[in-house]
Amino acid sequence: MVILRRLIAFISSLKVAIFLLFVIAIASALGTAIPQGESIQNYLEIYQERPWLGFINGENLIRFQLDHIYSSNWFLSLLGWLAISLIICSWRRQLPMIKSALQWIDYKKPRQISKFAIAETVQTKKTNEIINQLAEHLQRKGWNVRESTGRLAARKGAIGRIGPPIIHLGLVLLLFGSAWGSLQGQRIERFLVPGRSFELLNKEGQNQLTLRLNNFQIERDPAGRTEQFRSNIEIIEPGQNQGLTKEASVNHPIRFKGMTVYQADWSLVAITIQIGQSPELQLPLQSFPELGEQIWGLVLPTNTDGSNPVLISVSSEKGPVQIFDENGQLLGSLRPGSDSKEIKGIPIRIIKVLPASGLLLKRDPGVPIVYTSFAIILIGGALSILATRQLWAIAEPDKYLVHIGALSNRNLSSLANEMPQLIAFISSE
Repeated sequence: MVILRRLIAFISSLKVAIFLLFVIAIASALGTAIPQGESIQNYLEIYQERPWLGFINGENLIRFQLDHIYSSNWFLSLLGWLAISLIICSWRRQLPMIKSALQWIDYKKPRQISKFAIAETVQTKKTNEIINQLAEHLQRKGWNVRESTGRLAARKGAIGRIGPPIIHLGLVLLLFGSAWGSLQGQRIERFLVPGRSFELLNKEGQNQLTLRLNNFQIERDPAGRTEQFRSNIEIIEPGQNQGLTKEASVNHPIRFKGMTVYQADWSLVAITIQIGQSPELQLPLQSFPELGEQIWGLVLPTNTDGSNPVLISVSSEKGPVQIFDENGQLLGSLRPGSDSKEIKGIPIRIIKVLPASGLLLKRDPGVPIVYTSFAIILIGGALSILATRQLWAIAEPDKYLVHIGALSNRNLSSLANEMPQLIAFISSE
């Protein structure tokens, strides 16, 4: 029994809670510094030769679950430990404090209130009448008053005592919502070209939703820099042929039945080209980061035996499409939709460059719980600001004295400044 009490005291310790918050903050910082949710092969390739912080290579990063920190066993254990700590703390400390604050304390002797931080004694001949009038005066000021023969007890702002437990409740819900979202949430990234669609499947392989990209637009400034991209998306539920059409753009996601679709990125995926008298050919593009950011292209041989290749590169769906030889010399520049141009004796025409919309889909069942927890924490914080004030008055008719004592859990100086008004009220009666 003693061991259990010590264990409970340790778990609910303020020092332990602060330590857990510190560790969780560090883990969250690691999750920001290290890309999350990538493939294992990517981590092995990136961090094997260049270990993170100089000593954490790809294998150790995977072993310690640093590739998915927020859903890792140790991170969820920290959240659970902190939640248990808050629950036990509320049960052992906050609830008894509420119970004590809601109970009326009836002091019967003047010496019991004479040692309060705020205590005054007033001489008057109408002691019992003064107690009754003081009770009415306090009630008009918003105090709750309990009156007995020759004495009274009053309090104001007792509801503020429930603020800390409400904050604890909100924090527990926040931790639960975060853990639930990490375990049950979905995150999918897809590049779609107009006219294509993909299906969202549940764990049983059943279709939940179908997303079809109807149109994709890239808005650019006069200098050709990307300003905004918009995706016109049709959301089709199972068993329906047509769905709801909505538009997603940067900073304006689509929200549908717990799922959020973000306009996250864009890419160039294919180029439609005609070589000589050939039919129109749609060839896939690949990224060339060694040539710069947002540069796509393909290597195309000009001879039937695969020799004498040229590099076709493009950075915008509007062009220009530049063609280089194997030595990096610029051979020509073409615009999509323009006339053909002879490159190394071969007529080449660029018909169009096909862009793709980069969509990020998130389904987080913990979001409603998290938002609710924020509201609860704000309510608890607002209640915690309220000062709980208590006041007692005891009459001594035989000595023609009225003793007043007051307490406040915060902002005691404000209550002390109000005391002269009560004294003046008693003295004037």
